[in-house]
Amino acid sequence: MKKIIQTSRVPQAVGPYSQAVESDGLLFVSGQLGMDPEKGEMKEGIREQTRQTLDNLKMILMAAGYSLQDVVKCTVYLEDMEYFGEMNEEYARYFPEDPPARAAFQVAALPLGALVEVEAIASKK
Repeated sequence: MKKIIQTSRVPQAVGPYSQAVESDGLLFVSGQLGMDPEKGEMKEGIREQTRQTLDNLKMILMAAGYSLQDVVKCTVYLEDMEYFGEMNEEYARYFPEDPPARAAFQVAALPLGALVEVEAIASKK
């Protein structure tokens, strides 16, 4: 059985997918971008986009009754691997202790011209 998670506290999906899906104690959060939910605009720069991306991720986790501490795996997509260092510094502020497993990839392009996208899996088990 699956439960669809939606919150108005983050930008709405730009395609036919759910912000997150919960199933059997696991929460699968779709990739989030560095878009400001109030202004509907992409933040400027990799640091700002990384912070907004993780803030958006955090809001979806909270809407489902989870927190950043429940995240067990993240996947980070970067428009350019040269952004890795700056993204990593900002990311570390959100996961200061016992960070989740993670993979990071450079991709050809991201939706809406984003520099970074992060998806996550969280667990209540």
